[in-house]
Amino acid sequence: MQRDPRTYPDFEFNLRELAGSMGDFGTLFPLAVGLIAVNGMDPVALFVMLGLVNVATGLIYRLPMPLEPKKVISVAAIGQAWPASLVVASGLGLGLLWIVLALSGAMRKVTAITPIYVVRGIQLALGIILGMQAVRMAAPEPWWGLVAVAVILLLRQNRYAPAAIVIMGLGVALMAWRGDLLPNLVFGVGLPRFAVPAPSDIWQAMVLAGFAQIPLTISNAVLATAVMIRDLFPDKPVSEDRLMLNHGVMNLASSLFGGMPMCHGSQGLAGQYYFGARTGGTNILEGLIEISLGIFLGRSLLGILSAFPMPLIGGMMFMVGIELARNVVPLAATPKLRWALAVALVTAALSVVTNMAIGFLAGLALAWVLKWRWPHLLPEQALAQ
Repeated sequence: MQRDPRTYPDFEFNLRELAGSMGDFGTLFPLAVGLIAVNGMDPVALFVMLGLVNVATGLIYRLPMPLEPKKVISVAAIGQAWPASLVVASGLGLGLLWIVLALSGAMRKVTAITPIYVVRGIQLALGIILGMQAVRMAAPEPWWGLVAVAVILLLRQNRYAPAAIVIMGLGVALMAWRGDLLPNLVFGVGLPRFAVPAPSDIWQAMVLAGFAQIPLTISNAVLATAVMIRDLFPDKPVSEDRLMLNHGVMNLASSLFGGMPMCHGSQGLAGQYYFGARTGGTNILEGLIEISLGIFLGRSLLGILSAFPMPLIGGMMFMVGIELARNVVPLAATPKLRWALAVALVTAALSVVTNMAIGFLAGLALAWVLKWRWPHLLPEQALAQ
């Protein structure tokens, strides 16, 4: 992804930052709807805790830091119709695990043995997966997906009518025109409630999907996100240890108040940056909106999110997928890195056709076999983080 050469302060609060905060809605919307509708999660707790964590991460990191549902956990929970208590418990179990990995130094060891081109392969896979998901989301009304792409191409750099805000406004207008907005608006006041998940629920959630979540979080939410932050914000690097510790603390806190398991993700950061996010103001603005929605419109959120025209979100996701996949271009453009490119492509291909954990582990194994058996094939600069 191409870095913006301009410099920005730690915090800005403007239309560009607001538009950037909407860049990862394509992941948040569908999974949030499923967790509320299928698993019975409390929408007040889900959005208020999401908002509070967004505000905290904006203040701490002073740069865009996406938050989204943990994918393996969320997909398994929705597909198997877990009770809400099990979903919440998974966040506590994983939160404790992330804290142990960060404080024990295990995360530093994983970082040290992971070549940069394996991370590029993960980013390419995410771009492809986002593109495929985008096409599926736009399929019911593909013309609205094309409208979203056109708006992005015309207005992404516009200061006064940023593309993401225009697309969100168009979605709300379509809901109102179709009669899906006012019937779903239910005003009230609600707050999350403190509760400690049962130990039996924590273990069950970890066995069902928590342990399977580990490689995806390490590869995408920690390694790939840290690399992307260094690419886009070289003056504000965030270490893998710090990201992992943050994952632990935020999931621990969220689970005690009924929130969903959350993670960062390089595709979410790519989406935020693509649509204009440059400072910690992005997270603060998004967080304040989510807190307000949770407190005052919590009982409306399922209906509103379900009725929103998802082909518009699909168009946004498609463009972000293209931008994310471009991270592999420097490898393809440098002849002496052709073997590094091959490892990245194998990583991406296996991640797409199987899952990201298998792709990451296979790419890592291939890289180190090549380095051990034919060290001249992989120049040192391709191995450096």
